[in-house]
Amino acid sequence: MQLSAHPAMVRIRAALPAVGEIVWAAGSMWMSSTLLHNWPDPHGYWRDTDALAYALLAVIYLPLVLRRRYPVAVLLNTGLWVGVYFTLGYYHVVAACGVLTALYTAASWCPRRVSAKAAAGALAVLLWGTRLAEPGVVPMSMAFVTVATVVCWVAGDGSRRLRELTRQLRLEQEEKARRAVVEERIRIARELHDVIAHHVSVISVQNGLASYVLSSDLTTARKALDTVGDSAREALAEMRRMLLVLREEGPEPAPEEHHGRVAGLGRLDELVRRVGEAGVPVRVRVTGTAYDLPPGIDLCAYRVVQEALTNVIKHARGARTTVGVHYGADEVRVRVDDDGRGRIPARVPAGPGRTAGQGLIGMRERATIYHGTVTAGPTPGGGFEVSLRIPVPRPGGEDADAVRARRR
Repeated sequence: MQLSAHPAMVRIRAALPAVGEIVWAAGSMWMSSTLLHNWPDPHGYWRDTDALAYALLAVIYLPLVLRRRYPVAVLLNTGLWVGVYFTLGYYHVVAACGVLTALYTAASWCPRRVSAKAAAGALAVLLWGTRLAEPGVVPMSMAFVTVATVVCWVAGDGSRRLRELTRQLRLEQEEKARRAVVEERIRIARELHDVIAHHVSVISVQNGLASYVLSSDLTTARKALDTVGDSAREALAEMRRMLLVLREEGPEPAPEEHHGRVAGLGRLDELVRRVGEAGVPVRVRVTGTAYDLPPGIDLCAYRVVQEALTNVIKHARGARTTVGVHYGADEVRVRVDDDGRGRIPARVPAGPGRTAGQGLIGMRERATIYHGTVTAGPTPGGGFEVSLRIPVPRPGGEDADAVRARRR
């Protein structure tokens, strides 16, 4: 558990940048004044130091306290007074640092088109000051201030670009985190729909049957109520499992564990029995040589069958239904068809006035995760069919991507 910082420490940390700027400006002012006072001038190259020289150094350095807040204004102020300082002929070296500092800050915080103009202006001021250099070193002074100006501008511009890159990366990380949250919400919503919708549909049908035959057929009513209880308990158990997954940190446990069994095509008989008790006769047909599917693919196939049978309960109760499972060499195919007249939209393109149900959307989302496809639509005989086709990576064989590429 993280402890919040003491309010006094928070205030101190917030004040540190401002304190640093004050120390920098005051220190630069003190060092420049000391250098100006102690620098020897036996040949009288520069104007004698007086109160005006120190005043000019003050208006050059002290406004640097605000250089991060008003970078352009501070640079203009510094350049103006440094130009005055150089024009009056005072010892020039002590004022150059103020211009270079202001230029670096402007390049760090302003767009390049602004900072480039600022660099040209700062260079012009500094070159004006090189006329005060000792005889014989003027060319060297001009070269030095030119290099110093370029270095300060490049360093400041690099700092600006690094800060922009850092901000962009932070925004991208926030966007990835937001997408992850949205995807997790969609996954949970899909899981809730697949689990709860099926059990609630069974409960609704069995409850209606029990109410209808309660006074005439106690055996049938008791059997229907037992089915209601079983479905309710199973729904609660799966809800608890989902809550445990959400609360726990670290890797998710084996998917869909329920009373020691994993939800998958191995539990198809339980699903068929429960749907049959809800009034939908189901026949299962398995072709090919059955083999163990990866847990995610197994769960995907099971959920597609579950959702398709739930839709039969809702829209075509009493229809004869067939569940076909085919184990291919590199894929598994599942088909659920009935002879009723359901009203489930299928192959519905995105467009105004036509939206697919959440169950069909969930089927397709699940299949897409494993590079599979789901199709759904009415059959020529008036019924409805849902079909899943999903590649299965086999040990020592091709993976799903290779299989998909080969089919193309």
